[in-house]
Amino acid sequence: MGGGKGSGLRERLERSLDRAGIALTWWVPVGVTVFGVVLMVAAIVPRAAGQSTAQLVLAGVLQTATPLLWLVTGRIAPQWLKALTVLAAVAVLLTHPVVPDFAPVLLVVLAAEIATTTRPAVAFTVAGASIALLVVAAVRVGLVGGPVYMVAVLLGLTGGFMFHWYVRALAAERGRQDAARERAVLAERQRIAGEVHDVVGHSLSITLLHLTGARRALQQDRDVDEALDALTEAEQVGRAAMADVRRTVGLLATSPGTRPLPGADDIAALVESTRVAGVDVRYEQRGDLTGVTETAGLGLYRIAQESLANIAKHAPHAAAEVLLQVDRGGARLTVRNELPATAPIPEPGGSGLTGMSARAAQLRASLRVGPDEDHWVVDVRVP
Repeated sequence: MGGGKGSGLRERLERSLDRAGIALTWWVPVGVTVFGVVLMVAAIVPRAAGQSTAQLVLAGVLQTATPLLWLVTGRIAPQWLKALTVLAAVAVLLTHPVVPDFAPVLLVVLAAEIATTTRPAVAFTVAGASIALLVVAAVRVGLVGGPVYMVAVLLGLTGGFMFHWYVRALAAERGRQDAARERAVLAERQRIAGEVHDVVGHSLSITLLHLTGARRALQQDRDVDEALDALTEAEQVGRAAMADVRRTVGLLATSPGTRPLPGADDIAALVESTRVAGVDVRYEQRGDLTGVTETAGLGLYRIAQESLANIAKHAPHAAAEVLLQVDRGGARLTVRNELPATAPIPEPGGSGLTGMSARAAQLRASLRVGPDEDHWVVDVRVP
């Protein structure tokens, strides 16, 4: 029961701080309030014999007025009201100074609190009023140690400003971290989306070619064996695609036993699977692939995959070739296919071309995509 009540008060105070626009954790105002009450008690006790009870009660009520207002209404009082009540409470107490006197210390805490929670103009005004009150008390009623208290007020003001700017810097840093985290999450989502698009797009294109071959084998040739072979190939491609999708989506939770992502070495098998599906494509490799990094290999593989998927979709009967060259200057992948007159030109804003551009940018590679005489060419160079 007690824990639930305490938690409810904390949540209520946090909501009040949010409404008041005070960027402090709940324990800071609680600590300041408790410390102020302790100082008030320490200031009242030595005066109990020499000052009227009514004045002491009035000072106590003024000191605790704003916390009591929050308990009743749930709203934090304006800082100017807090400053007026504390200044009035100290003024009442300083009509009868004592040695040592803790009443002026309340002004130090007030200066620090106001500087932390409100505008500098208000903080300087409150600090000036506090020093003026100390000067009057030193001149009129003989407050001992007035200059020391004045310096302490200035120190409290400085400390409040420092804490205020620290809180602002901390909030700004948290904002930057949140923005960086959101950018990282977005980039990861886009990367995984690109992987899934490449895998699904290529696999569906190859599967559709096999299904088209099976349909034609049954409708035109009445060749059941050829149709079964095409369906078997389509099934294998579909299962491989499902495995690739699962692996791609689970990139963040890979285990040591997870099959590695494809690389430059797998481009030959990719071309072969496309050729088996009925696309007239040949593959040529020049140079040693051991110098190609995993990142560059994955990017080249995905670009080749997207290019072959586009061929299977837009020009399935066109002859095509894939050339991968590796030398000291880097790696170069060229995918070229005949451009039939009836083949549509891919849209520049399509997700496939956009994905290839994004991968090339990640690799700091140059990418050229477009028609070249009677061919469509995808040419990427990784330095």
